[in-house]
Amino acid sequence: MKELIEVIAKSLVDHPEEVSVMEETDNHTMVYKLHVATEDMGKIIGKQGRIAKALRTVVKAAAIRENVKVMVEIV
Repeated sequence: MKELIEVIAKSLVDHPEEVSVMEETDNHTMVYKLHVATEDMGKIIGKQGRIAKALRTVVKAAAIRENVKVMVEIV
């Protein structure tokens, strides 16, 4: 799951070397915190949050296959 988030994020940003994903567990839920360069924040969020929403949808769809609850936070 972590690798999936990294691959998608790196393909969207101008500074892929600054993309990192931290993984935490919080009450039976996996929380992934996506860190990107400040200049790339707009590219990850997208207009009206559409890209961020699409990223979360893809990750949740992959999590359903593994029977896991996930959350993606963009930091």
